[in-house]
Amino acid sequence: MNSSKSPGLAGFGILKNTTCHTEKKISVFFSIIFMTVGILSNSLAIAILMKAYQRFRQKSKASFLLLASSLVVTDLFGHLINGAIAVFVYASDKDWIRFNQSNILCSVFGICMVFFGLCPLFLGSVMAVERCIGVTKPIFHSTKMTSKHVKMMLTMVCLFAVLIALLPILRFRAYQIQASRTWCFYKTEHVEDWEDRFYLLLFSCLGLLALAISFLCNAVTGITLLRVKFKSQQRQGRSHHFEMIIQLLAIMCVSCICWSPFLVAMARIGINESRSRENCETIIFALRMATWNQILDPWVYILLRKAVLKNLYKITRGCCGVHIINLHMWELSSIKNSLKVAAISESPVSSKQINLQPLSSMGQ
Repeated sequence: MNSSKSPGLAGFGILKNTTCHTEKKISVFFSIIFMTVGILSNSLAIAILMKAYQRFRQKSKASFLLLASSLVVTDLFGHLINGAIAVFVYASDKDWIRFNQSNILCSVFGICMVFFGLCPLFLGSVMAVERCIGVTKPIFHSTKMTSKHVKMMLTMVCLFAVLIALLPILRFRAYQIQASRTWCFYKTEHVEDWEDRFYLLLFSCLGLLALAISFLCNAVTGITLLRVKFKSQQRQGRSHHFEMIIQLLAIMCVSCICWSPFLVAMARIGINESRSRENCETIIFALRMATWNQILDPWVYILLRKAVLKNLYKITRGCCGVHIINLHMWELSSIKNSLKVAAISESPVSSKQINLQPLSSMGQ
């Protein structure tokens, strides 16, 4: 009992000497806005996913819809739990000594921060790998990437994120109240023990690795789609490639821009805390940017789809008055069309059959 209480009480002593101050009204405003926008956007994305799943039950889309649903649900619960705790802390005037004497709330807050921070990054990398396999190896994807395998991968990802979040608790290392007294995380001040550095580096390295995997897989997928597009302009047209390419670019940009500052800041503190220039305001700004990634996830993965892009194109075309690209027809789904075009381009027999079909019809 003494070892479980002492870390939290020691943290209070450190906080009294810090110079990090946040205005209560502005901080509460940001927390409520982030929480509300995140819940609304993720709820809307879940409704769209359920509607799409009822309309399209193709095997090729089952894995994508399952991964996307898991990502949106994870972001939704992250906003609900972390947002509720943050609002409670602000409403209690950040008086941790009064409501956190046993350090239970801080531990729960820290576990949720780590889990809901890493799990969306892991899911994003898994989605990038799934899309890369689906575009580059469509036959393997259709035969091996079943719903059962996807559920197994989701379970492993969630269990791994839970293990990383519980690792300090299992090692009897309590999560620490940060200098702003508004959130809990690994120890980021006066980091002297190797184990505290290890947790910071582990979190940042896993997050950066997930971003790197997503970037590489999305780059390979985008290049493959562009190559297939130029090879199949006469057969399949141009329009159905744009949705996937725009989604890939948006995913890479949003994830890297939102998460890189926070992950790099944690890595710099873990490598050399004494020489790190990261102050409280910088970390809070990086944390808010990371929160925006969970807000933008549903808009990038779900809402930026063919119907929205088609309407945006019509509006832009009407305003500019220039016929840039002939979008005469949007086919069923960019994922389905990409798989079909990739399979046709990889099969020389199929391509010959397609080329012979017009000749046979003319002979008849």
